[in-house]
Order: sequence, then C-alpha cells, then structure tokens
Amino acid sequence: MTATLIIAIVTAGYCLMARRLSRTIVTAPIVFILMGYLLAQAGGSGEAEVVHVLHAVAEVALVVLLFLDAARTDLRKLRSHRQWPVRMLLVGMPLAILFGTGMIAALAPNWPLAAAALSAAILAPTDAALGQAVVSNPEVPERQRQALTVESGLNDGLALPVVLMLASLAAGVETQETGYWLRFAAAQVLLGPAAGIAVGWIGARLLNLASAKGTTSEAFEGIATLAMAAACYVLADLIGGNGFIAAFTGGLVFGHVATARSDFIFEFAEGEGQILAWAAFLLIGLGLMPEAVAYLDWRMLAVILLSLFVVRPLAIWLSLAGTDADPGTRIFFGWFGPRGLATALFALLVVPDIDPLQAVPILHLAVNAVWISALLHGVTAAPGARRFARARR
Repeated sequence: MTATLIIAIVTAGYCLMARRLSRTIVTAPIVFILMGYLLAQAGGSGEAEVVHVLHAVAEVALVVLLFLDAARTDLRKLRSHRQWPVRMLLVGMPLAILFGTGMIAALAPNWPLAAAALSAAILAPTDAALGQAVVSNPEVPERQRQALTVESGLNDGLALPVVLMLASLAAGVETQETGYWLRFAAAQVLLGPAAGIAVGWIGARLLNLASAKGTTSEAFEGIATLAMAAACYVLADLIGGNGFIAAFTGGLVFGHVATARSDFIFEFAEGEGQILAWAAFLLIGLGLMPEAVAYLDWRMLAVILLSLFVVRPLAIWLSLAGTDADPGTRIFFGWFGPRGLATALFALLVVPDIDPLQAVPILHLAVNAVWISALLHGVTAAPGARRFARARR
C-alpha cells in the first residue's frame, strides 16, 4: 500500500507541474522509470510478477499513442513531404540493423551472428512515447515533426517481421523457409495498413454522423476514439497484419476524415495514452531494470552508447543523402530516435523462445538501452528542440 501511495503522490505532483516541467530536462519517462527502480530497491515486486502486466500495458500504450500521433498529422502535407520519412524507414532502418549487427559482433565476438543481428533489430525501432517532447513541440518546424512522427509510428511495425525471423534463426529453427518469411512480412505490411484504413475511415464517418445528429458528446467521442485505435490493432492481428502499422495508418485516415473532431477528443484520449505509457515505464523500472543494471558491463554499455551516438545517426545521415535535408536536420533526426517501449516489447516477445544463454543478455541489453535512452534523450529533448527551432528561424 505504501508503494501505491507513493506512485499516486508522484503522479499527481508531476501532473500539477507538467506544463512547467515540459520546458525542462525532467520528462515523464525519466520520472516513472526512476520511481519504479527506487521502489524495487526498497523491496517492490520482482521481474516475474510484472512482466506479463508490462507486456499488455506497453502494447496498449503504443497502440493508443501511435493512433493519436497519426491522427494529428496533416495527411495532405505529408503526401507532399514524404521523402524524409520514407528514406529513414526503407533505407535508414535496414542500415541501422546492418551497422548494429557489425558493431555487436565486434564487441561480443562470442555471440552467434544471429543473436547479434537480433539484438541490433531490437535496438533499431524508435519510440513514440519517448519522442513526445520533440514531436509535440510547436517550436520545431512542422515538416521535421511529421517526419519523426511517421518514422516512429511505422518503424516498429516494419521491424517486427525482421525481429521474429532473426529470433527463429537464433533459436535454431530451420523449418521456416525464406518464402514463409517473405509471405509473413508481406502480410504484416500490407494487411496491417488495410485494416487500419478500413477502421479509420469507417470510424471517422460514423463519428461525423453521430456528431451531426447530436447522438453523442465530446467525452464519449474520446472513448470511441480509443476504441477505434484498439479495433485497428485487433482487426490487423486477426487477418495476419501488423497491429502497430494498423494503428498508425488508421490514425492517419481517421484524422483526415473526421471533420467532427475537436481538441477535447484528442486531449481526452491522449491523457489515457500517457497514463498507460507512464505505467509501462514504471513497470520497466520496477520489474526489469534492477537485474538489468546489475548485469551492465562495459561491453553492453559500449553497445548501447554506440547504437545511440553512432549507429542510428550514421544510418539516418546516409539515408537522407541526396535529399533536401540540411546537415542540421540530418543530425537532429539521427539523435532523436529514442529506444523505448517497442524495444522492451520485442525483447520480451522473443526471449522465451531462444536459448537462455542468449536470451538473458539480449533482454538486459534491451532494458538498459531503454532507461539510458530515456535519460539521455529526456535531458536533451527540450533544449535540443529549442536550439534546433532557433536555427531554423
């Protein structure tokens, strides 16, 4: 009960100071992951007690935040400025996995190549929750914010088939042929958007109709919006598509079609999404971080820091070569690719199926990457966004 009281007090205090804190280096992920870690040190719940809860909470949080971030994206402007996010997704992410595999193989020569590649793929996706401080900052030019929003919204869905394939190789499973993985990846990236587009369009039209006829109110429209995000994910999963891609594409279509939407709807729904994200970071700190920190050595720290400071920035810089992205924008995009809920989720998803001798260090690598990224990207988000915005005036 004492831990619950502490969580309630800290949450209330953060909310009461949120507007002022948003302009500082103190971010919600830092506060909640640190609180979870300190509670664990004081005798809180262990890993086994929170892992199954964390998986569900983090998944729901990602779905809601992806849908809402997409719904606030101007689809018309995105169509005319799609080059940056497309390059970062289709060129930058594969390069990040390739560079990351080589870097991990060099620093951990005893690891099988499949395990090194799997770790690199788990570290490749960026996090919509940790990127909120940048993509929601109105001082940052809209085109740059939209590019980061689209990249973080789609890269986890695109990375998942690669992660599952590499996990199969790491586990020594030889029954799945190349054709199977190609069909699986195609279904993920085609059926996911199809489900999202269908749900987003139908849901938006129904919301418009209900609003026009006065059969609903703003509070219930907010709940309906959350339900539509869930429907995108579930429908995609039922037909073999990727639920995260479905949530993002569904949000894009919903935001484009829903003429009846109001700021209140998104504020209501986003509040629910933020609570879920905070809960996920709290659970990471409470259940996973203590053991991961104890496992952290210089090699793992080097892998994480090189992934953040070298691998992604280099991959993004190269992916944007030949575009109209200036050097400052390419550096900005390269740095603000935080690792968060998707990285933790993917690690939790695959480690039960691979050799424990590989699974344990991969899980601890992912968890340590999450809290280190939350700290480094959190303290640089507000000042970095302001500095970047000033340079663009």
